[in-house]
Amino acid sequence: MFAVGGTERQFVYLAKGLDKSRFDVRVGCLSKEGDFLKDIEAMKLPVAEYPIRSLYSPRMLQRQWSFARDLRRQDIHLVHAYGFYPNVFSVPAARLAGCITIASVRDTGVFTSQIKLKTLSQKLACHLADRVIANSSAVRDWLVSLGVNDNHIDVIPNGIDLNGRRAKVEDFPIRRKLGIDPRVPLIAVVSRLNPGKGVEYFLKAVVMVRQQLPGVRFLVVGGSYFDPAYKPSLEVLAKDLNIADSVLFTGERNDVQQLLREVNLSVLPSLSEGMSNTLLESMAAGLPVIATNVGGNPEIVQDGKTGLLVPARDPEALSDAMLRILRSPEMGEQFGQAGYERVGRHFSITATVRKTEDLYSMLLEQRMWRHARMVRA
Repeated sequence: MFAVGGTERQFVYLAKGLDKSRFDVRVGCLSKEGDFLKDIEAMKLPVAEYPIRSLYSPRMLQRQWSFARDLRRQDIHLVHAYGFYPNVFSVPAARLAGCITIASVRDTGVFTSQIKLKTLSQKLACHLADRVIANSSAVRDWLVSLGVNDNHIDVIPNGIDLNGRRAKVEDFPIRRKLGIDPRVPLIAVVSRLNPGKGVEYFLKAVVMVRQQLPGVRFLVVGGSYFDPAYKPSLEVLAKDLNIADSVLFTGERNDVQQLLREVNLSVLPSLSEGMSNTLLESMAAGLPVIATNVGGNPEIVQDGKTGLLVPARDPEALSDAMLRILRSPEMGEQFGQAGYERVGRHFSITATVRKTEDLYSMLLEQRMWRHARMVRA
């Protein structure tokens, strides 16, 4: 599925950036829908769909067989799965078809507290794959804790395009449309909405911020396609906390980069995280950021230099951090400038694509070398 999310966004960046003179790129999916599908179609890449309702059903095995058959017919040499469901679906089938396989893991144990079968399935897919790409050192460490060999894992961070210099906003068209005074401080959480993002703790922190600075406004940007009950539950919580007049739930938006230019502070209250696109996009917009000290967040945010890190599930610490930055615009400006420079140095999409291409080439060359040696023998 091509729904809006960090993994899907990184996949689109990679598909667009791969050198088409070196790699004949083809796309497979479990559901041919979602906002990012139009981006793939605009690249004129062939898209094959293998719809399933469950990873643990007879239909799954049928679709995997069809996938393996298509790989053989099209003489595909390498399959790169992007995320949990593609890992579990495609890696075994691609192995059956004789392809080189790469699994991608992009979170730190997000399934551990839910369905242990999912964690075991992820582990099996990683063991079957020729290589595993983790998007942060934290994800790599989690995989090692599951028993995946450290030498089997490559860390390739997420990347982003800075699109030139930090933009100075002189007009506020999005604020005007949302009914938000351009003069008031505006704090945003931008995220796919699911319980792992910890937005309820953000809302509880809002209560304490409002007690000190009543004029601050707050945005929660994102949808809950995969957890449809979560966003309504957050809206109910905002009403129960008597902050509904200060918090606006915008739903999914396709103008996040423009929206971030009109925000004063970006907050990520996640309980689990691999490598957050939201943090990268916020820092690329020149914003100070506050994030929970989980997963790959501290690999992006340098505490006290580009933003602040706080414990997860701690509304009081989160509110203190928000108040600290709001009360010191100079600190916020310094964090924003340092974050922008850090993204440019360490998290460019060009570097991400190049490292991925280098891995593809290495694996393909190793396969050719082994095949040639077998023929000689």
